[in-house]
Amino acid sequence: HIFNHLHQNGKQVILTSDKAPVDMQDIEQRLLSRFKWGLSAELQSPDYETRISILKNKLYRDGVEIPEDIIEYVAKHIKTNIRELEGAIISLIAQSTLNKREVTIELAQQVVEKFVKNTKREVSIDYIQKVVSDYFEMDVATLQSKTRKRHIVQARQLAMFFAKKFTKASLASIGSQIGKRDHATVLHACKTVDNLAETDKQFRKYIDDLTKKFS
Repeated sequence: HIFNHLHQNGKQVILTSDKAPVDMQDIEQRLLSRFKWGLSAELQSPDYETRISILKNKLYRDGVEIPEDIIEYVAKHIKTNIRELEGAIISLIAQSTLNKREVTIELAQQVVEKFVKNTKREVSIDYIQKVVSDYFEMDVATLQSKTRKRHIVQARQLAMFFAKKFTKASLASIGSQIGKRDHATVLHACKTVDNLAETDKQFRKYIDDLTKKFS
């Protein structure tokens, strides 16, 4: 009814999906037929020339001018999406204004590097276990073992803590992959790490050192 009401009143309706209407399943045929009335277009990530146009348009709207080579540098290195692209330019202008610095390639490199780092793929639980094990000079099998030795328990708890922090895995999944523990063990580990971070300077250093390795 909503679709018909909008259509009959000459309104534009824009729908997005990861499939074309012809490939959709489990949707009523009457809805699919309406989807097919309009134009279907596949959206791609913007190419290099489009990214340059987007940046120039953004700068024009904001009344800001920066050198052509800076625009080209940003467009070349940030390829993810328009939000990231415009965010980099906004950050670049803000850094220049706040620090009273000229917009240079060097400044652009600093800004772009932060954006590229922030958009890199999520680290895996296996990778986290490897990094933590290496840091404490033990192998992954030892980290996952049933031993209650204090330094091994702490290493295991830190691995669980960072897995929760840096991945989208559930507590149950984290526990299963780190020594076949249950979700309650992972939750307890994370609380323990938070508490020790406040009361134990050496443990706080472990957290800081490992955080840098994942950054």
